[in-house]
Amino acid sequence: MTWILGVNAPPTGWHDSAACLINDDGEVIAFSEEERCNRHRHSLYRKPVGAARFCLEQAGITAADIDVVAVGWDSEQLYPRRFTDDAEFLAYAVGLDFGGRTPEVVRVPHHQAHAASAFYASPFTKAGVLVIDGHGENESSTIWTYEDGAEPRQERSWQRTASLGYAYDAASTWLGFSFLNAGKTMGLAAYGRAAHLDVEPLVDLAADDFRLAVAPLVESRGSATADEIKEQYDTVVGRWRERYTTIAGADGPSAPEERLTEDPDAVLVAYTAQRLIEQTVTHLAALTRKTSGVEELCLSGGVALNCSTNGTLPGPLYVPPVPHDAGVALGAAWTVRPPRRRTGALSAYLGVDVGAPDHLNGGAGWDISGLVRSELDIDEVTGLLLDGRVGAVAQGRAEVGPRALCRRSIIAVPDTADVNTRVNTIKNREQWRPFAGVTRPDYGARLWEQQEHLSRYMLGAAKATELGRSVAPGVVHVDGTTRPQVLHGDEAPAVGAVLDALQRHGAPPVLLNTSFNDKGEPIVNTAADALAAFRAMDLDFLVLGDALYRKPHRTGGTR
Repeated sequence: MTWILGVNAPPTGWHDSAACLINDDGEVIAFSEEERCNRHRHSLYRKPVGAARFCLEQAGITAADIDVVAVGWDSEQLYPRRFTDDAEFLAYAVGLDFGGRTPEVVRVPHHQAHAASAFYASPFTKAGVLVIDGHGENESSTIWTYEDGAEPRQERSWQRTASLGYAYDAASTWLGFSFLNAGKTMGLAAYGRAAHLDVEPLVDLAADDFRLAVAPLVESRGSATADEIKEQYDTVVGRWRERYTTIAGADGPSAPEERLTEDPDAVLVAYTAQRLIEQTVTHLAALTRKTSGVEELCLSGGVALNCSTNGTLPGPLYVPPVPHDAGVALGAAWTVRPPRRRTGALSAYLGVDVGAPDHLNGGAGWDISGLVRSELDIDEVTGLLLDGRVGAVAQGRAEVGPRALCRRSIIAVPDTADVNTRVNTIKNREQWRPFAGVTRPDYGARLWEQQEHLSRYMLGAAKATELGRSVAPGVVHVDGTTRPQVLHGDEAPAVGAVLDALQRHGAPPVLLNTSFNDKGEPIVNTAADALAAFRAMDLDFLVLGDALYRKPHRTGGTR
């Protein structure tokens, strides 16, 4: 058996480090982001050693059994001569003890790793793949053609500093957010859409090209180091911020983060940046289809997390559950060994099993002191939800990626807009932030525009129907959209059973679904994480495995 460990790891992969293990059939055995293991959001500058150890444990092997380590960056270009050999590089980047032998190290160009993670996770046999992010080694946007059994072809590329990611980073930081909080910028932009703002176009679209309002720099291609790229990033992002300052007539918001919707300049900047992304990605998506000669389209790279943009694109469209940099761990591994058998879209449930021994927390047992435990009764959970309670679920193997897909989720009945206020308060979030809904396929067809593959991983905004706005106002954003998830079969047993029970009770089978984590925390991973978060947050109940936990003296619901 050949074992391939894919990683996004420092020094190149300095945020969202991750590890993924595949076998010689290209089958994914395990996949985890390091933040889930070390409990540091985005795992900045930290090697994916906890995620890698989980992968090995899931397969029942040791580091000495690893044949290949595939890295989702060309670290030799970006950090020339930093490491004397691969053994030194692996010690720094991964941190495993490989037992006196050094596995082969394969460095996969960043955009190729992104492209592979999207295509091989998709249900398509041939597709055009569009990768858009901040930057790879030498590019910021690329077009590829992928086909089963054939070598991938890179068709087009655009230089690093012609970067849509840089433009959006600049808007996010102008607003006072980290570039890693671009989702907040997207959420704020919806207020501009709802107000029908007329914004300045920041891109000129040609037949087969685009030109941004901030011109790219002169670059050295194929030899730029990380230091050079960082200097150019700072220059270009600074110029974009100057452009937003000119547009707004201010160099930053006049309102605090929790009241940004009251600041017309903040809404204008967010919506201006959002329209830039939507216009350019729509253009590039059409160009990708034209270039590849097929309608099937895959998106990857950090910009593919922009659900509002994804939702505007026609299908057939697929975005993997990990389009951001954590996903290059999977794409690098699959570049070395593509999957031999694909029977549909990738399951996102590849992480830690909540019922497994908790080696991540020293193997200690579950601390349930002070909590009231009972056997899980779906009708009881449904009754609590119908009574206005807000609860959490931690069951089975965790989802990989930034979206909670009902195995590490907070849930509520979204039949009033007030539930949005309560859940944002529970999560210590700004009150203007939106939530997503989850339902079964048949009912989803009545609640919002159909999305085909995007709703599998909650990666596309969709217009809510009149029925959706009526029965689930708690998951409809100010611009009339929601970011839906459609749950199939037993993908998430407890939540699926609750949806079915709601329907039996004559209630709309739809729930608010958001990630189970407090402010500044990664999504919970282990049972210990879930119990700690449950105690810390103002939640009414916790479904943990096959048990239901309550807090003593918890009074009735909110109705």
